[in-house]
Amino acid sequence: MKRIILILMLMIGLSTVAQEKKNKNAKFDIEVNGNCGMCKKRIETAAYSVKGVKSAQWNSEDGVLHLMLNEEKCTLSEVEKAIAKVGHDTKNVKATQADYDNLHGCCQYERK
Repeated sequence: MKRIILILMLMIGLSTVAQEKKNKNAKFDIEVNGNCGMCKKRIETAAYSVKGVKSAQWNSEDGVLHLMLNEEKCTLSEVEKAIAKVGHDTKNVKATQADYDNLHGCCQYERK
């Protein structure tokens, strides 16, 4: 009986160690297509709409969104999907043509 309990405790301990620890302050830099100040506001607002995003700063000069998020609450993929939903392409998620077409004329970047 003691062996069974010991084996069960060992198995529980190993499964706990095997779980990946989520970072509460994970930092990512992702490319997001856009052109102007209106794009900046739209991209950052979309990122902040995802629960768990702590910081979102998009630079129109290099097109990079600097993110800090809590991986226990959200994933990078969820943020990219939210940004695509407002019309902006990322490296991994493309906006639908309809979402892109809804952008203001000055915000319609050259799609790749």
